[in-house]
Amino acid sequence: MAQLFSLTIPPLDAHPGGTLVCTQPAPAVYLLTLTSPPDNRLTTPVCRALLEALDIIEFGYPHGVVITTSGIPKFYSNGLDLDHAVKTDGFWALLYSVWGRLLTYPMPTVALINGHAFAGGLMLATAHDYRLAPSPKGFLCVNELLFGAHLPPPMSALFRYKVPAITYRTLVLEARRFNAQEAVAAGIADGIAEKLDDVLAFIKERDLTSKAKTGVYSVLKTEMYHDLLEYMKSPGTEMHVARLEDQRAKDDERKEFGKVWYEQWLKDTKAKL
Repeated sequence: MAQLFSLTIPPLDAHPGGTLVCTQPAPAVYLLTLTSPPDNRLTTPVCRALLEALDIIEFGYPHGVVITTSGIPKFYSNGLDLDHAVKTDGFWALLYSVWGRLLTYPMPTVALINGHAFAGGLMLATAHDYRLAPSPKGFLCVNELLFGAHLPPPMSALFRYKVPAITYRTLVLEARRFNAQEAVAAGIADGIAEKLDDVLAFIKERDLTSKAKTGVYSVLKTEMYHDLLEYMKSPGTEMHVARLEDQRAKDDERKEFGKVWYEQWLKDTKAKL
């Protein structure tokens, strides 16, 4: 398999760095393999490498299909480094720009999920046009509920627009882990892949390498996801984040009032006994 280019991912804190390698397993099919130990966290350097690679392919090679996958067998991506995300200025805008780029990319994109895709890792896959779930091992999960994190509006919107409503509920409010068969049945994934040949067969079956030739693929996607894309960039991101924060502040006030009300209710009830 011919290697077209390789990008270096520099070290960051506990992350030792890694590579994003582009190979060409078939004509007009570009395979981006992310290897950023230990589990392909979506850090600033990883996001920048993804954007750079997508630019190189768009402007440097004949349009076809882009596949992303992992060079770490256990994980497609284990999501964000939350501490890095919270402390780094501009990180959220960078992350959302990666998703926005995929949502409007001028050729078909396929996430070859060859290991666990948790939280932000599943969000990255969901921003692709197609997803192939891992077999025989690997789970897809949105686990923010389990560690007490809320979903910022762009994250929630991504699932709201891209998966069925009942699946959205199960992902977010149950934090359920989906295996490959369950992910396909729930509409999270479009198929199952055990090896690279499976994704190549998927691409051939749908004739995906021809879809970008007319030059309107990005235009069609941009209109398809018009409302979703407003969440991914200014001023929409800030507007929806401010809306959520206002709702949370009002809910905090409601809870404080509820405590006072309940204490008074207890006193009144005891007085009647």
